[in-house]
Amino acid sequence: MNRRRFLGAGAAVLGAGAVGAFAGPATARLLAEARPGRLLSSEVPLPAAFQRPLPVPAVLAPVRSDATADHYEITQQVARLEILPGLRTEAWTYGGTFPGPTLVARSGRETVVRHRNELSVPSVVHLHGGHTPAESDGYPVDLLLPVGSSADRSTWAAHADHANHAMPGIAGMPGMPGMAGAADRSRTVTGERTYAYPCRQRAATLWYHDHRMGFTGPGVWRGLAGFHLVRDEEEDALPLPRGERELPLMLADRSFAADGSFAYPAADATLAVPGVTEDYMNGVLGDVVLVNGAPWPRAEVDRAHYRLRVLNASNTRLYRLELDPQPSGGGALVQIGGDGGLLEQPIAHDAVEIAPAERFDLVVDFSRYPAGTQVRLMNRFGSGRTEEVMLFDVSSRPVRDDSTVPERLCTLERLDPAAAVATRTFGFRRSRNAGWTINNQPYEPGRALARTALGSTEIWRFFSDVHHPVHVHLNAFQVLSRNGKDPGPYDAGWKDTVDLRPAEAVEVLVRFTDFAGTYMLHCHNLEHEDMAMMADFVVE
Repeated sequence: MNRRRFLGAGAAVLGAGAVGAFAGPATARLLAEARPGRLLSSEVPLPAAFQRPLPVPAVLAPVRSDATADHYEITQQVARLEILPGLRTEAWTYGGTFPGPTLVARSGRETVVRHRNELSVPSVVHLHGGHTPAESDGYPVDLLLPVGSSADRSTWAAHADHANHAMPGIAGMPGMPGMAGAADRSRTVTGERTYAYPCRQRAATLWYHDHRMGFTGPGVWRGLAGFHLVRDEEEDALPLPRGERELPLMLADRSFAADGSFAYPAADATLAVPGVTEDYMNGVLGDVVLVNGAPWPRAEVDRAHYRLRVLNASNTRLYRLELDPQPSGGGALVQIGGDGGLLEQPIAHDAVEIAPAERFDLVVDFSRYPAGTQVRLMNRFGSGRTEEVMLFDVSSRPVRDDSTVPERLCTLERLDPAAAVATRTFGFRRSRNAGWTINNQPYEPGRALARTALGSTEIWRFFSDVHHPVHVHLNAFQVLSRNGKDPGPYDAGWKDTVDLRPAEAVEVLVRFTDFAGTYMLHCHNLEHEDMAMMADFVVE
């Protein structure tokens, strides 16, 4: 057994032992469920599928550019949007739309985004997948208070202390220790904050979203999410589909109250105290599947190659995406990239499994279908209405298609496990007394579970009780093994979020570059995250 297999097998044994040691009846029930979450049913009739055209988020223009940077401005504001036909939904938005506007950045050019908060609640912006200095990373207590807010650090500390005494929904759960003292370590500002992204990274599909401590779930659920695409010369040189044949697809399930508002099972309706009611502690599932903010939309496509940048922006829902009908010969979904950009070689899939926060860059050749075919994008993990995602109408008009998928896309740098200076283990599990934890500890701002040296490479082992998509800030990683065996079919390339299945151990290799400071790893099931499944790590 080589070193990689030994480490992976050790993590698998540790994971299995942890489930036995910490799983009470509730965890045993969750473990028995194949996938996380509980369905929250809407109180309005659901619209018929495939009635609305697919919206494509507008690309935000910079307010100015200079020799090294592009500067943007975004206002976080309440907007009343017609998401369901005939109803208005009050959403928290970036710039008045859901999803927010798409930012398109250039590798090597700094992107500077000034956010103005005109909501009624604090916010934090995290560029998910961004290689970002700590002060712009969106640490969860680095609050941007609303414009004109009279709240100061002492007010925030008092609010946090109140939340700390008990987190609703789990009997005996102590909340998030240290929240009250977090104000002393935070970079809280009022009204406006500027985030600077150096963009020292390769082309990739990133996204930005709210990351406020204890309230990421309701913040994203209510609309605070948008695409942030990075482009570079390496990708531009490839004959991939582009222009109108490059479609960003943000998948997000939601539920709606009788008045058309977003329904969400918050433990405290005023959102003064974090968490959800106990029935939804393993995550919230909506019964309406939105793509770019539209329920079950349809898109007319040419008989040509299309590039689909798929993002799972759902709080909890897992998707197994498949085209119906499948084209003759299968392999309809050709993966060319993942979280961290292009793969070395394309991978043909019949289906793709995507956990919350993961991104898959896929090419579909619709010329494999006869003109007039209606192709449904299905979710085989769904049931009833959530089994359908959207529809593609294959056009009969004559077209020219010069795009293709090369047999080799790029040359990836491969990290060397032998260069690792440390191996660390992180257990993602529900503790009997502390709720959702990492290494049996609920989140406490300022308490680091790891300290790493800038420039070093480490092996990080994650093990689970139930299902947890694990996200690491600052640097992407490469998956070494699952349960001591080879990586899975969806683990190729650079990742920043890995789908950790029940009672599973995954081993990744990560190198910490460029920026020192305090960063995070956490579960991206947003209800788990809000209920303390986060941890700090420090790069120094």
